[in-house]
Amino acid sequence: MALNSKIPSGPLEKKWETAKKEMKLVNPANKRKYTVIVVGTGLAGASCSASLGEMGYNVLSFCFQDSPRRAHSIAAQGGINAAKNYQNDGDSVYRLFYDTIKGGDFRAREANVYRLAEVSANIIDQCTAQGVPFAREYGGTLANRSFGGAQVSRTFYARGQTGQQLLLGAYSALSRQIAAGTVKHRSRSEMLELIVIEGRARGIVTRDLVTGKIESHLADAVILATGGYGNVFYLSTNAKGSNATAAWRAHRKGAFFANPCYTQIHPTCIPKSGDYQSKLTLMSESLRNDGRIWVPKKKGDTRSPDQIPEDERDYYLERIYPSYGNLAPRDVSSRQAKYRCDEGLGVGPSGLGVYLDFAQSIQRLGQKVIAERYGNLFEMYEKITGENPYQVPMRIYPAVHYAMGGLWVDYNLQSNLPGLFVLGEANFSDHGANRLGASALMQGLGDGYFVIPYTIGDYLASAPRGGIDAKNPAVQAAEKEAVSRAEKLLAVNGKRSVDSFHRELGTVMWENVGMARSKESLEKALKRIPEIRDEFWKNVKVTGTGAELNQELEKAGRVADFLEFGELLAWDALQRNESCGGHFRVEYATPDGEAQRNDADYAYVAAWEWKGEGQRQVLNKEPLVYENIKLATRSYK
Repeated sequence: MALNSKIPSGPLEKKWETAKKEMKLVNPANKRKYTVIVVGTGLAGASCSASLGEMGYNVLSFCFQDSPRRAHSIAAQGGINAAKNYQNDGDSVYRLFYDTIKGGDFRAREANVYRLAEVSANIIDQCTAQGVPFAREYGGTLANRSFGGAQVSRTFYARGQTGQQLLLGAYSALSRQIAAGTVKHRSRSEMLELIVIEGRARGIVTRDLVTGKIESHLADAVILATGGYGNVFYLSTNAKGSNATAAWRAHRKGAFFANPCYTQIHPTCIPKSGDYQSKLTLMSESLRNDGRIWVPKKKGDTRSPDQIPEDERDYYLERIYPSYGNLAPRDVSSRQAKYRCDEGLGVGPSGLGVYLDFAQSIQRLGQKVIAERYGNLFEMYEKITGENPYQVPMRIYPAVHYAMGGLWVDYNLQSNLPGLFVLGEANFSDHGANRLGASALMQGLGDGYFVIPYTIGDYLASAPRGGIDAKNPAVQAAEKEAVSRAEKLLAVNGKRSVDSFHRELGTVMWENVGMARSKESLEKALKRIPEIRDEFWKNVKVTGTGAELNQELEKAGRVADFLEFGELLAWDALQRNESCGGHFRVEYATPDGEAQRNDADYAYVAAWEWKGEGQRQVLNKEPLVYENIKLATRSYK
């Protein structure tokens, strides 16, 4: 199927302006006649619901958490990028655009990325007006720090809790619209199915997670802002509730899934301590501004780090990437940490760790300054590990973090399924094969505040309005599908817990489809995942009933979807015979271990089309055309 990305014509810097001029409008009096469903209340979902409510649309908002404020955006720590150039160090919209394209290893769509860089400055103004307490310089101006993959300071931050503060800003805007009646919100409601009528997304089926009630909600358009799929690996930095069900259910109803193999590994996580763990903890990338990463030069060196002299330490990122040093991009930094540990140079009880050392910064700046910048992160590390990072280096190791892949969308953030829009991490559009640090918050708020308010109107102005109710056969079929799925899970009555299947899938994914992939490992995963899925449907034990609060049933539905999605992720990775960003095929590497792209054959977006149970999905390709930048070997040396 041909994919129409709907990229406007004209010069890159004029495309968004041109698009806004040419879009159809819904007049203010008519906006109240339209209903829009928004699933998710993170930065993308909350900002979108607040904006559409303020514009006069009727908005139905849903989240599975007990409050919109518990969306996973709250966990983002280090900052949000914007091309303000407050430091006067050479930043610009174009430089942010180029850094993002290069950081994504030239696998993102030019027009979308330029628009993101363009609206970035507006995001900071919006959030400051909402009272977000960004860090400030002595004179009162907003402070900036550096993040990986950039040679300028463009990251705005609120100590180590930037995501939480930004979400509180968006939540306040959302709450205002809820009070005004333009947004009707339901917490503890999980989307289980997408309702498609005459080829258009017209509603969703949800389960009330307290009562178990399954019901339908109808609208003129549906917006998914439901985050990423990192938890397919079981251990990740994602909240335990983060899942792929909403996106996967939409995929099964016709929405294409793009680039699922692009999964980001974050280099700065607390190492795994044992098999009992259910998640991993992120240490913000911002720590790499003042922390130096190193390992002992001698294999098996068991001395405490303070007993290892400087000339016996390998500050490997500074050595290999002198231009960027400890702020090399996430994928590059993660692979280098893995290489050191594979060589037997890792630290800590498991040998799967490297040091992140603040001794020199504390000596240079004083502990008070470091505490002001990162105090809550240092406290979190000490509570988890029992070690004081002011006195001994942190130990870090890479872990699954962010999904660059997601549902395919065009320039207007609409999927190939008319009426279904996808925002934030749930879509594929802006980050290519690797996301620059501090750009997730930028994309979520950019999509919600500054893009979808324009593009949703363009769709609604010519889309059919209303005219459907709960008696529609498509609505009843979607409800029946959700009910029968729950009944099927409850009826298995096997002997294994849901978590045991999730952990087994995650182990297969991490070992075979994780930081390093090969044809052999991917084929091994593709053989094993269907076996786990078959065992799941024969032997999973889901206690309780569907007509009550039942967290085992919730988890079972999500893991069932992960067992299907994981196979697509591995298959997508097997088809892409190159290395780029977070997708690293060991067969396609340069002599010094860097990713080796194949632009002649793989400069495209892989958009997968569901063809039914047991059927191999069909690959649709959107060629990536670079008119404004030159494709180049990605180097941070």
